[in-house]
Amino acid sequence: MSTSLLKTTVASLCGVLMLAACSSAPTPKFQQELFETGASPYARNFNSSVTDTCEAARRALLSQGYLTTMTRNDTVDGTKNFQPSGDTHVVVEFHVVCTPGEEASSSSIVYVNAVQNGFALKKSDTSASVGLSVLGSLSLPIRSNSDAMVKISSETIPSGKFYDRFFGLVDHYLQTVVRTQPVVNDRIETRLLPVPVEAVAPATAPAPSPASVSDTPDLIGTAAAIRPASEADTIR
Repeated sequence: MSTSLLKTTVASLCGVLMLAACSSAPTPKFQQELFETGASPYARNFNSSVTDTCEAARRALLSQGYLTTMTRNDTVDGTKNFQPSGDTHVVVEFHVVCTPGEEASSSSIVYVNAVQNGFALKKSDTSASVGLSVLGSLSLPIRSNSDAMVKISSETIPSGKFYDRFFGLVDHYLQTVVRTQPVVNDRIETRLLPVPVEAVAPATAPAPSPASVSDTPDLIGTAAAIRPASEADTIR
């Protein structure tokens, strides 16, 4: 009799322990973070500059219907709306950060994070009464309906394949889109051009030839012969 009672008691205790284990709350996901140093599904290395990589990420999001904002050269934010049903709404928020890689001039690391926010349509009925003083204490009920989208969930997308497809599209645009080339800021030097020698040398009259010197008396005599008569009379 005592043996059967003991077995019954042990079975009851095992059942209670099993129920307690099943009814215990699961461990929250944020407590399961391991912060490992290995490969991360949220990061990828690229052999390109930070500016070019973030531009490729922006083009990748735009090609898939995301509304992007890019206030800096190293960050890109994008959003996309989904409507699974008439009463539910989903918004995916994409955030991209580009940082220099091991070689700051020719490599970069892209970190991405996508958050899925869920919304549901909630209907609420409100009622109110209006009293009419003319009819005494008579009141008329008034009912109204109001619909609103209420946020019901928000979770970071953990799927590695989701980010793999994004990184593959970024690499596609890096291979097909012309990358930006920095303008070389060399110092510009100016100098005056050399002045031609002909402009500096003074103008000199050509030396008279021997024939022109010997002909000088004849020229003087000719000039005296053709002077006016009035001037010749005065000389006399």
